[in-house]
Amino acid sequence: MSVRSFIGRVAPALVCVLLLSACAGYSGYGLKPGVATVSDVVATMGVPAMRWLDADGSEQLAYPRGPSGPQTFMVFMAPDGRLQRIEQVLDMEHFARIQPGKSDRESVLRLLGPPVPQWTAYFKARDELVWEWQFCDSWNQLARFDVLFDASSGIVRTSYQRQVLMGFDGVAPFCGR
Repeated sequence: MSVRSFIGRVAPALVCVLLLSACAGYSGYGLKPGVATVSDVVATMGVPAMRWLDADGSEQLAYPRGPSGPQTFMVFMAPDGRLQRIEQVLDMEHFARIQPGKSDRESVLRLLGPPVPQWTAYFKARDELVWEWQFCDSWNQLARFDVLFDASSGIVRTSYQRQVLMGFDGVAPFCGR
């Protein structure tokens, strides 16, 4: 067997193995609730973008995977330092928890994680700060979710939009779920 034909046979399998191993760290897949510790989570998923320590000793870690990846994973650790659960939070269920007049910046950060910095904007004329996240919508297409904070009234509102992205064949790209 020539080197070229050997590489041609082995390379696709190697690429698949590398991609699958990368996905495990990306989402924390394989970490066992009640078993994995904070150090296991950090070793698998990396350093979190944000961390919150609660009064009872429990901890929440945020793993945003944007702007290219349309997910943010929230890791919830029990007071004993063991993994409780991992949630993918960029979905309509979590977005619906944002309530006008009741949600503030801190509660939105704890719910959705940090927004994409490049898409954060402040509109001086309206005295409004806008945070934005990319996610996979119910139709499995890339979309964006915005949270708008009105500094003068304190009102929080949200908006949802599908991107006008077309692939080479004129069809909008799917998220791959």
